[in-house]
Amino acid sequence: MKLSFWGAARQVSGSMFLLEFNDEYRVLVDCGTDLEKENSKNTESYEYGIFPFDPTLINLVILTHAHIDHSGQIPNLYKEGYEGQVLCTKPTMDLTEILLYDAASLNQKKFKAINDSKKRSKKRKGVDAQTLYLDRQVKESVDNFVTIPFNQRFKFKDDGYVTFIQAGHLLGAAHVVIEWYDEGEKKSICFSGDIGRKDYPLLIDPQKVPQVDYLVTETTYGNRFHTNENKPMELLSDIITKTCIDISGRLIIPAFSVGRTQAMLYILNKIYSEKGIKPVKVFTDSPLAKASTKIHEKYTRQLNKEAQEFFEENESLFDFENLVFLESNEASKAVSNHAEPCIIISSSGMVQGGRIEHHIEQNISNPYATILMVGYASEGTLGWKLLNGERTELKINGKNHPVHANIQKIDVFSGHGDLNDLIRFVKNQEPQKTKKIFLVHGEYQSMVDFKEKIQTEGFQNIEIPAKGEAFEL
Repeated sequence: MKLSFWGAARQVSGSMFLLEFNDEYRVLVDCGTDLEKENSKNTESYEYGIFPFDPTLINLVILTHAHIDHSGQIPNLYKEGYEGQVLCTKPTMDLTEILLYDAASLNQKKFKAINDSKKRSKKRKGVDAQTLYLDRQVKESVDNFVTIPFNQRFKFKDDGYVTFIQAGHLLGAAHVVIEWYDEGEKKSICFSGDIGRKDYPLLIDPQKVPQVDYLVTETTYGNRFHTNENKPMELLSDIITKTCIDISGRLIIPAFSVGRTQAMLYILNKIYSEKGIKPVKVFTDSPLAKASTKIHEKYTRQLNKEAQEFFEENESLFDFENLVFLESNEASKAVSNHAEPCIIISSSGMVQGGRIEHHIEQNISNPYATILMVGYASEGTLGWKLLNGERTELKINGKNHPVHANIQKIDVFSGHGDLNDLIRFVKNQEPQKTKKIFLVHGEYQSMVDFKEKIQTEGFQNIEIPAKGEAFEL
């Protein structure tokens, strides 16, 4: 069998791994959008269009979880001729559907901008219409999803089996274990997907993966630890008190609509229920977040024990006094005129597009506002600039704004496991039984440092694949 790395290779996003069995059966594990390429505005073309392989020859797609850097190119795969199925868990299917339709809606706006540019004989840089799919490609994709329960060994071909193991990180997220037979010898490989962390709000802890021959593991936090030691409730309630109660200001939280926003709302519900803090008005400014929240409510039984117990006692995980979901752009902009203390949760978490840009622009010069970054931001995004010291002046939508708002960062809501979690994941394997480990989905230095770390744990034959590199298994 041959394993080729076509995404998340020596970078964080765009997970895409191709398995080619000896009988020419081909499995694509994840088919994600390369967010770093999108941010750089560079386009890339191949012999087969936007994919470096012929999509018509792929037999099956297996999806670890819904996030767009793992799922975002699936509609394009169908657009380019793929006719097979997508295997995933049921929550992953539901979350992926809303994410892909949201992406298609944004693509529609990009198509319009391209057409307008053509009318003005002006070329839009960094936008390739070939990469833009619409609702019909999303529908074709979703119609071909097949859901598999966790921990159920599923036969996808005569001598091939897949098992989904709960990974934490996001509702429905899975470690994917694939088993096959090579000349009568049983072999196995695990794709980590994104590894969750212990004791994360809402989600269960990552589950142990059985011994495999080959391991493909993410390394997002391959050389870092989470810095906040306090519990999410304590940290957030302290920030709310200082920002919205002591000085009657406003708290702006950039957060991804799927996963991160639900963790925030759950903790806010617990704070208001258990801490005795008067509920400050909370505006959740993302239609996608509202849809994602409904899906999380649908799968309460797949959340952790603490969340299930809270739901049984309070009859709701996310609904509390003074919570408002904003639907229209007009309602979103009107929040700027809200005179009382408030909390605004809006996407995207990297402050790259979305309604959050307006809220940052309106509040970046407000000394009574706090902008709370709760997750990772790619280099070049507004979020990255906020996190990396551009604290005097910030350019937003072509205009410079003095930075008077308080900028804070916490990482208790990061859905990625840190170095300890990654080491724990790898050490589920026995070094002498593990033939090779592949490091993906991380910054290159993170991979180099993580490789050195697990070598001290006795693991050898560790590869850091480059994009397009292939290995015989």
